[in-house]
Order: sequence, then structure tokens, then C-alpha cells
Amino acid sequence: MNRRDFIGSCLGCYLSFALTGCTSTPVTNRKQLSIYPDSVINRQASLMYKRMIQRSKLSDDKDQLKTIIDIGEKQVEAIDHFFKKLKKPNPVADYKWEYNLIDNKMANAFCFPGGKIGIFTGILPYTANKDGLASVMGHEIAHAVARHSAERMSRAVAVTLGTGIADAVTGGAVSRTRDAIGQITGVDVVDSTLMRPHGRSQESEADYMGLIFASLSGYDINESVRVWKRMNKKFGKKEFPEFLSTHPSTKTRILDLRGLIPEVRKQYPSLNIWKNF
Repeated sequence: MNRRDFIGSCLGCYLSFALTGCTSTPVTNRKQLSIYPDSVINRQASLMYKRMIQRSKLSDDKDQLKTIIDIGEKQVEAIDHFFKKLKKPNPVADYKWEYNLIDNKMANAFCFPGGKIGIFTGILPYTANKDGLASVMGHEIAHAVARHSAERMSRAVAVTLGTGIADAVTGGAVSRTRDAIGQITGVDVVDSTLMRPHGRSQESEADYMGLIFASLSGYDINESVRVWKRMNKKFGKKEFPEFLSTHPSTKTRILDLRGLIPEVRKQYPSLNIWKNF
């Protein structure tokens, strides 16, 4: 096979790869590249979560942990009702949910694929109450529902494959140039410009979906704005400019949330199906 045929074959494989891996996110129906099986990602995430929990100091605040579990279970049930009403498969129906409260001053929370949730005690002063905590947990759970981790991994594979094709076209110039100046050119430029906005779009998408899940669960989603106001009061001056960040700026986030809340409250009111919470 000559070089021209080889490049054509590579491009054909790349296009086939991109097209067959194209899916849509639930709720927003945004197109996303997703080629990693959930079973693989969930298994890896479960192992990572287990190691993290083993290495972390867990809080002994049982009441706060119970609150976290209650909020999580309500949102998981709300998500199930939500997709049943839409007559669509629940993307997290097979998740094995776990909840841990980690004794750490960092203001952080996460939900790994497979339903592995961690709340750091450092974020509790900013959530302040159940409604604030529900808004944060809804956001993190939304990342899992939208399969954002799978999307990021798929993009990384696509970028790697694209590098190989670019090297075939240029005779290895992309890799040589990237190695020579510290990985600032070639596909890394694409990664630092085109990939970052996708990160922000995922965060904004999770904000929107998180509001829906929290509202369906019966929580006051207006508190989401107050959470970010409290965060901004503490960290606002330390924030990176938005164009250098994978996250929307706090001010942008607050404005976007304010704009979304009336729509979400109207279209996705509380399911009112809980009696024991």
C-alpha cells in the first residue's frame, strides 16, 4: 500500500470511528462522541473510588451522611420517574450507588460513573442547607447521567487517532514539533482551544440537568444561586479568567442559573412522591 492509499484508509477509519461513536446526551439531546462501554468505565471508576475512600479520612458525622444519602436516593428515584415518563431508558438504572462524606477542607464533591458519590466536608459551609447540598449533588449526578466521563475519554482517543493521521500526512512532523516545544502545538492546540469549551459546555449542561433533578426531588433550586454566591464571596478573586478555564466563571454560572430556574420550576415541579424523607 502506498502512502496515499494508507492515508486514505486512515481517514476512512477515523470517519467511521467518529460516526459510529456519535450518540446524544439524555435530557438535552446534545451530540456527543461516546465509544467506551459503560461496563468498562464503571468498573474502572469503582476501583478508583474504592482506593480513594481507603486513602481518605471519612467524617464521623452520621447525621450529615444520612442527609447526603437521603438527598441522593430521592434524586435517583426522581431520575427513574423522569425517564419513565419520557418512555426512555434510564441511563443510570444499573448503577450501584455509594455515598461517602470525606473529612477534607477542600470545597469539592463528585460522582464517578457507576454512582460513586463523594462529598467533602469543605463544601458544606457553602451548601449551607439541604437545598444547597441537593443542588450540588444534582449537578454531580448529572455528569454521570450525561456520561461526561465517557465523552472525555472518547475525545482523548479521537485526538490520539487524529495525531496518528496527522503524522502520516506530515511524515511525523506533528509529533516532532510537539515534543520539541513541550506539547504546545499540533493537536495539543486543538486540545487547549476546542476541547476546553466542551468542558465548559459539560459543566453548563450538568448545571441545567442538576436543577431538573433537584426540582423533581422537591428541593428549592433557588438555593443553587446562593451556593455560588457564597463560593464567589470566598474564592471569586482567585478565579482564573473564563477563557482559560474548563469551567464557566462563577458570575456566568450565577446568571445562567437565574435564567434557567423559572423554566425548570415550571416544567419540572416536585414529584411529591416521598413521605418518609
